[in-house]
Amino acid sequence: MTAGRVPGLAPAFLPAGPSALLVDLPGAAAGEAASLAAHVRAGSVAAGLSLLDVVPGAATVLLDGLDLPAELGAVRALVASWSPARHGDVAPGRLVEVPVVYDGEDLADVAGAWGCSVEEVVARHTGAELVSAFCGFAPGFAYLTGLGSADPRRPGETTWPWSVPRRASPRPRVPAGSVALAGGWCGVYPTASPGGWQLIGRTDLDLWDVAADQPALLAPGTRVRFVAVR
Repeated sequence: MTAGRVPGLAPAFLPAGPSALLVDLPGAAAGEAASLAAHVRAGSVAAGLSLLDVVPGAATVLLDGLDLPAELGAVRALVASWSPARHGDVAPGRLVEVPVVYDGEDLADVAGAWGCSVEEVVARHTGAELVSAFCGFAPGFAYLTGLGSADPRRPGETTWPWSVPRRASPRPRVPAGSVALAGGWCGVYPTASPGGWQLIGRTDLDLWDVAADQPALLAPGTRVRFVAVR
């Protein structure tokens, strides 16, 4: 069995318009889609692909700008040359430190779910280095991995051994800058919006700037550390 994959489930290639393919990775571990995206970007020229964009998701990678169906075989070969067992070998991205005031409405509930003090929740959260796996939900909202719970199907994967469920009832409005947890993910709301994640703190960082060369501060591949401030 290859580490990080569910046996018997091979990548699926789904059409997404006249020049795009969605590569679906059933049972993908956190970070595998980002790893495949990096592999495709690095090998696309040698493979003769006319790619315009490569966009990772939670368990998918969108390849856009292809000459289809002529390049389908080259795409399949490039994906087949990627090893899921090496998904941790992606070159580390830049590090962004996020200052956080830990006073979220759900902080005590998270501490109760983990069976620890509020101070220990903060210590665990600030002690982890996370990575932006992909962006979605809202412009600039990064899904940060590194908080996944242990999975017996993936014995070779190093995980952060705590997670919390989404709230039973989503809030109609979560303030911009809210730092939140849900399942094995962490996220920071770039703008005010509805949301069902557990709120543990807040930051003043601007996560989305349309005038910047890279509008999303926490673009995929970015390493993230949270720093407690008063």
